[in-house]
Amino acid sequence: MIVAGLVGALLAAIITVIALNFVAGEKQIQRKLKHRYTIDDPQFRRELGILLGPPIIDGNRVTNLENGIEIFPAMLEAVKTARHDINFETYIYWSGDIGRSFAEALAERARAGVEVQVLIDWVGSQKMEQALLDLMVDAGVHVERYHPLHWYHLARMNNRTHRKLLIVDGEVGFTGGVGIADNWDGDASKPDHWRDSHYRLEGPAVAQMQAAFMDNWIKTTGTVLQGKEYFPPLTPVGDARAQVFTSSPSGGGDSMLLMYLLSITAAERTIDLSASYFVPDDLSRAALRAALERGVRVRIIVPGEHIDTEVVRKASRAQWGELLEAGAEIYEFQPTMFHCKMLIVDRLMVSVGSTNFDNRSFRLNDEANLNVYDAEFATRVSDVFEADLKRGHRITFEAWKARPWQEKILERASALLSSQL
Repeated sequence: MIVAGLVGALLAAIITVIALNFVAGEKQIQRKLKHRYTIDDPQFRRELGILLGPPIIDGNRVTNLENGIEIFPAMLEAVKTARHDINFETYIYWSGDIGRSFAEALAERARAGVEVQVLIDWVGSQKMEQALLDLMVDAGVHVERYHPLHWYHLARMNNRTHRKLLIVDGEVGFTGGVGIADNWDGDASKPDHWRDSHYRLEGPAVAQMQAAFMDNWIKTTGTVLQGKEYFPPLTPVGDARAQVFTSSPSGGGDSMLLMYLLSITAAERTIDLSASYFVPDDLSRAALRAALERGVRVRIIVPGEHIDTEVVRKASRAQWGELLEAGAEIYEFQPTMFHCKMLIVDRLMVSVGSTNFDNRSFRLNDEANLNVYDAEFATRVSDVFEADLKRGHRITFEAWKARPWQEKILERASALLSSQL
């Protein structure tokens, strides 16, 4: 009887932990938004800067970096030239040539007296060998893992940091889609080299990126990093208005989703979306359909057969019907895994960073996006989008309807997991 009671108590505890991880704890957005203003309306930017996030700041310069061939050299160069401090947060950090290159560069700067803080997700770094951690720690790098498997983190196992942030000397920052792994090396010219984009930020908005890193660093360590080394005076270096927008289940789980919905709802001409994981919920699909009904052209690029999570692809395809029927254009990228995350609205506003277009990013993960309000930058990345589009295969509504019944069954089954994808 006692044993049975203990077993029952243990099962109850396990069920409680699972429930805490998979049941939303906050009221979620329930009604679709109305088209009230355009992207270039000051009211749109005012609401994003006051209602949801930090203020939109003038005077920034943003450089897009395409694929590992451009991204990793730029990030490593910034690390190697650091004078005071390096703050680095990432979801994926795996072993391999890229992982070792970053570990060696960070360790070298730490030995030179630079303060180096590295925050890696516990789940995302499972493929990282201990030797790389030892290399950094022995050199003086302060390495922490986000939400490791401890009893006091059991209720937050499903909350991962998916943010990808690198800030050097408080003056230059990087964000985007890449993880620290060999998968992102090269120029997306073959199936084992993924297609992705990353972005270099200079100017006053770098302080917001630094604050985004501090958010999870304080949660993890309890340590506040202060001083001019971390927050130096930043003067204008360009013409782009920008903000670094963050979200977390512990700090407003729907804020990133609301930012996307407000942007989509403000569109009047075009919405171009690069989505490595595209599993839109009811509200997102309704917002996209409403945009199509307003005459907005909607184009979406998603992964094709080269994808690291097949269940996500199936769950995504199950939900395309109503969008395709309403006139959306959906393209599956063909050459390799497509890992880009970018929203371009009316060629005026661009949102890039770590956020996927799915429930996991919108409600479960910690995410960070760089929002840029600059026509020149929007035109530049729109050209990148057009180039990716040419390497994609368009899926028509007729082709979607005609797919085999076996695929339809698997896709509908996968869609039942959408709340966790």
